[in-house]
Amino acid sequence: MIADIEREIAFTRGMIGRNSFAPRVMEAMRTVPRDAFVPEELKPFAFNNGPLSIGHGQTISQPYIVALMTDLLELAPHHRVLEIGTGSGYQTAVLAELAQQVYTVELIAPLAETAAKRLRKLNYDNIEFLVDDGYEGWPKHAPYDGIIVTAAAAYIPPSLIEQLKPGGRLVIPVGQPYQHQELIVVEKDKEGETEIHDILGVAFVPLIPKGHIHEEDRTQH
Repeated sequence: MIADIEREIAFTRGMIGRNSFAPRVMEAMRTVPRDAFVPEELKPFAFNNGPLSIGHGQTISQPYIVALMTDLLELAPHHRVLEIGTGSGYQTAVLAELAQQVYTVELIAPLAETAAKRLRKLNYDNIEFLVDDGYEGWPKHAPYDGIIVTAAAAYIPPSLIEQLKPGGRLVIPVGQPYQHQELIVVEKDKEGETEIHDILGVAFVPLIPKGHIHEEDRTQH
């Protein structure tokens, strides 16, 4: 898996503007057991460099994309980071290896509850969970040093920019389902002004607004 990530970096370096990812990021990718975050029947494919289904119409992202988005956040050990889209909890675990505290929001309750149990079993104690609309972020714990969104938003949510600390970074895929999507970095400077950078084209499941969730996904059965 690590070799695949390194090959992808070499292939995309002209787009992503870097020849390598931070050693701390690569060590986190080595440390977190991706096979613990996929359904039993997909464990033989856990370390392949591609997305896998985790149910409820959601996926665990390609390892290279997880590493890229994490690297783009430029996290330091003392940082507090917000994740929108807990999903399987894999990206959450990678963030928890790098940041002091992770706050993660998931709209689909069964996914959130399964991820929380999984991460506690793996002894992560620096993660807090919320079942809610990711477009609204988590204002209670703002501002954040970094914010990462793991599903494609139709637009950059103003609430997330508001919750980003000056000097912080928001990494988010933006675009419509099954159409062109772009991975974007939003940097907020010390004065609160933002600058947007397009990184590369991506393909993510959509970030679902609260009003569009199916009833069976609201609660754990």
